[in-house]
Amino acid sequence: MFVQHAMGPDGCPPIRVKCTDADCAHDLHCFLENKKMIREGKKDGCRYCGVRPVDWARVHQRNFDDVAYTIRSLNQEFIRYHFWHVAIDQRAINHARRKGRVGIREAAEHRLRKSVGSEHPFRDGRQTPFEGNIIYYAQHATATCCRNCIYEWHNVPKGRTLTEEEIRYFTNLVKVYINCRLPDLTETGEYVPHL
Repeated sequence: MFVQHAMGPDGCPPIRVKCTDADCAHDLHCFLENKKMIREGKKDGCRYCGVRPVDWARVHQRNFDDVAYTIRSLNQEFIRYHFWHVAIDQRAINHARRKGRVGIREAAEHRLRKSVGSEHPFRDGRQTPFEGNIIYYAQHATATCCRNCIYEWHNVPKGRTLTEEEIRYFTNLVKVYINCRLPDLTETGEYVPHL
């Protein structure tokens, strides 16, 4: 369960959430599989209560025309829901405002290539910070933060480089998140003084 702690330097509480957190009573689950689940044939369900609310075959198609279903499904996992609703730190907001929609899209594509695009990403599973950049929030919210999450949610195998089509799809998911969370971004950016 998410617990609020003392405020960080920007006035927002530091983010304290784990991939294995769940609150099944509020329909927020953890779909991260473990060996026992796979061995017992309980794959694709919540690791705690076993519920299977996601049509994985549908999500795994990576059909951007069906992105609304993917977003609803992501919001049924505790950690994803958290990043769709947590307060975004001011540093991340200011950075996004400076870049604007065009600059953030370019930065998101670059970030995805660099952090999860290779066949063996550096520090996989720990390469995406929780705060400081809107793209980090978006990666956690859309399960594009590491190759484990990409495999679990988007059915892209580990151990190979992401294709151009996959990079494009993940960049578009990040863009959906940013458009939802920061709808007032300008196209080309604006002057914002540093904190």
